[in-house]
Amino acid sequence: MRPVGFSTTPNLVLRLPMWRSRLMLFLLFFVFMMLLLRAFWIQGPGNAFYEAKGVRGTQRELELPASRGKILDRNGQVIATSLEAKSVIAYNDTVPDDLSADKVKKLASLLQISEPELRKKLKEDRKQIFLKRQVEPAIAQQIKQLEIPGIGLNNEYRRFYPEGEAMAHVVGFTNVEDRGQEGMELSRQKELAGHPGQRRVVVDRLGRVVEEMAILQLPQNGKDLNLSIDSKIQFLAYNAVKDAVEKHRAKAGGAVVLDTQTGEILALANYPSYNPNDRKFLTGEQLRNRVLTDTFEPGSTMKPLTVAIALEKGVIQPDTNMVIGAKYLVGPKPITDTHAYSNLTVAQIIQKSSNIGTAKIALNSLSAEEMWDFYTAVGFGQSPKIGFPGAVAGTVHPFKKWMPTDQARIAFGYGISASLFQVAQAYTVFARDGELVPLTIERSPNFKPGSRVLSAKTAIEMRSMLETVTEPGGTAIKAQAEGFRVGGKTGTAHKLVGKGYGNKYRAYFAGLAPISAPRIVVAVMIDEPTVGGHYGGEVAAPVFSTIVSETLNTLNVLPDNKVKQMVLQDKSPDEIRTANVQTQHVVLKR
Repeated sequence: MRPVGFSTTPNLVLRLPMWRSRLMLFLLFFVFMMLLLRAFWIQGPGNAFYEAKGVRGTQRELELPASRGKILDRNGQVIATSLEAKSVIAYNDTVPDDLSADKVKKLASLLQISEPELRKKLKEDRKQIFLKRQVEPAIAQQIKQLEIPGIGLNNEYRRFYPEGEAMAHVVGFTNVEDRGQEGMELSRQKELAGHPGQRRVVVDRLGRVVEEMAILQLPQNGKDLNLSIDSKIQFLAYNAVKDAVEKHRAKAGGAVVLDTQTGEILALANYPSYNPNDRKFLTGEQLRNRVLTDTFEPGSTMKPLTVAIALEKGVIQPDTNMVIGAKYLVGPKPITDTHAYSNLTVAQIIQKSSNIGTAKIALNSLSAEEMWDFYTAVGFGQSPKIGFPGAVAGTVHPFKKWMPTDQARIAFGYGISASLFQVAQAYTVFARDGELVPLTIERSPNFKPGSRVLSAKTAIEMRSMLETVTEPGGTAIKAQAEGFRVGGKTGTAHKLVGKGYGNKYRAYFAGLAPISAPRIVVAVMIDEPTVGGHYGGEVAAPVFSTIVSETLNTLNVLPDNKVKQMVLQDKSPDEIRTANVQTQHVVLKR
């Protein structure tokens, strides 16, 4: 039998319409052309889009941090510096959505944040987000070892303060952006910060830098800042204030030390303080720089200034005798003293701290305008020009509004407000023979001429009177410093409570040393002492004594108490004061 061909079997012959075959051919040609056009678009006009998309996944522009300038004390000791740290960055476009719960838990633990908070950050619609700044290198290394795609590390700096609490109110601190927030870090932000640079790098899927493509901008490091502060003097002043606050269970305290030759601020101490390296539990009370930002009624520390005006005018002399009495009625409320005196010389009014005597000098010998002019000339009512944030002006009301009661009260330190810093600066007038010394917190070792507000004669006479305050019969024997003649004035002021004065006090002492040739002015304030007395001579004067002794020894100032010790053997108090004045004249001539 002959075989039958497939094509010859009628039932098996398939006949397709011509249009169907042509349609199929056209569709194949169309798809091929679409693929060809797509390839042309990707490699031609559309190339920039896809290239950018590829770059976004593999290339990053990272900041090249600039190192913040160091802050140094007057001797070149570092009191603020920058240490290397890391920032943890999430590139959310490359972080996988199915990131394991275990890795999220470990990363959250290392970052010290909660897991829900971390997941929320990773889902934010942002190209990159900082998960944490200023991470220690050891923690950063552990994060790196997790090998989480899209989690990268960048270099940056964090601030470190070697002196801790003692220097906190001077240097201040920076935030996580390395921007100054307080103290000199804030006031000199522009000079210290510098300018960051930028670089372009290639990263792998884990966010690790595998290639550096280009430096887009070089970083410019910040400038170093040399302060006038002496770390040793600052430390001893801080400890002296801290010990006094704790001993007398006071609310707070402060001290300032000034160099009368250069106008440099050698110490500016406050307590309570804080650790600028660990600010987790920082409070407003710790943050306050009371020496510069708190104002108060200066009390009896104003009396020498009032008496100096009358001495300069020539209406009184140190030995002028005045009738004091038990009370002095000015207005509805009489002025009184702690102790009743029948008669006192002008020098004794300072030594005994007589409110009545000072008020009588002001009302009988001075006009309100003369007092106002002098107080403003020595800096009251004006912000100190030292470039420190928060320094206050205080208040000296216009003299035209003064009533006799106002003039009398202002004469001995009530009805006027000032900072401890302003009181200290005012006392440079006595230390520099009548010149108000311009002050600075930056290193400036050269002698600076001041603006004259008193004659040298008046200033020397006031120094002699201020020294009697620290001698037997004065209100501040505890201010005496071993090896050095000192002088100053106590202050004990009631604190305003509501509309009146309560039973809370501030204790002050402002003075200078050595009396024969004053090198430093020191002012001390203890706020609300509750144990062991509340008078300035009991609470603040011992702090002054400690600071003066240590500071003058640190500055290598020779003791000037040898002359006084020789005189004490066979001389009366009046003869001692005469000898002291003669010694001052000898030093001035030199």
